[in-house]
Amino acid sequence: MNTVLENIYTRRSCRSFTEQPIPEEALTEILQAAVCAPSGMNRQTWQFIAITNREKIQRLAQAAAGVLGRENYDMYRPAVLILAANEKESPFAREDNACALENIFLAAHSLGIGSVWLNQLKDICDEPAVRDVLNSFGLRPDHAVFGAAALGYPASPLPGRIEKKNSYTIVE
Repeated sequence: MNTVLENIYTRRSCRSFTEQPIPEEALTEILQAAVCAPSGMNRQTWQFIAITNREKIQRLAQAAAGVLGRENYDMYRPAVLILAANEKESPFAREDNACALENIFLAAHSLGIGSVWLNQLKDICDEPAVRDVLNSFGLRPDHAVFGAAALGYPASPLPGRIEKKNSYTIVE
């Protein structure tokens, strides 16, 4: 089978990671895949922030937990958290970042790295406690976080290809 299709068919969300760090070369490849995603009118108004310090990731998780009212929220304690941000006023921000995140997930999977999409920050990124942490990471003032990718080596094997619902139609 085509390796690209095999990668798409076998990628699964991972919510439990080992303590093993992700090598810088692998992280660079994953971020390069993000910026190669399509963007509306090729504007590329996004910003990607990769946080590799687990303490800083947990500081963001704690701020989010306070706003969300989720006491033990820890973002699954990943080795890396990639924030996918975009201009708040961009008409393509949500779609652009969704495409980039998909590239992140597929690139990570191709390198044996697990991933899971975190979407809580979209609605709370401008809450003062959360925004303070995001600002410390260099998030641009006119940007919002549209999604995040938690990355790390899986703590246990992930299932291979599984059956999905068939929700497509081919019309001639």
